[in-house]
Amino acid sequence: MNARTKFGFLVASGTLALGLAASVAAPAAMASTTDTQGCPSGAVCIYPQDAGWNGGHPSNVYYAYGAHNLSNQNGNHYVFNNQTGGATMRTCTGYNGNGCQGYLQAGTYMVKDLTPINSITLQP
Repeated sequence: MNARTKFGFLVASGTLALGLAASVAAPAAMASTTDTQGCPSGAVCIYPQDAGWNGGHPSNVYYAYGAHNLSNQNGNHYVFNNQTGGATMRTCTGYNGNGCQGYLQAGTYMVKDLTPINSITLQP
C-alpha cells in the first residue's frame, strides 16, 4: 500500500501498532462512526502543532457547518474530519471562509501547515 494507506483497513487487519497511527501520511481514510483519536463523531478536530494525534486530545473541535476562524495555529497539525453523512471540510487562507482550497472528505485526515490558514469551513 502507498502512503495513503487506509487506517480502517489496518485496524481491521490487526496490523496496526499503537504508535503507527501518528506516522501514517495523510490524507488517509479512517472509520468515522464513533469517536476516533479523541475526535467525537460528527466533528472536525485539529490537534496541537507537531503532536500527531496528541494521545487522542484534539486542541480544537468544530461541529457546526459554516466558517470557523482560526487563531494561533502555526506549523503542522493533524486535521481530522470525523463528520458523518459525507460532510466535507475545507481550509481557507482568508478569514470567514474566504480563499478556500480542496476538500477533506468525511472519515479522512491530513497533516497540514496551518500557518497560512486563517479559517476552515464545514459543509454537508
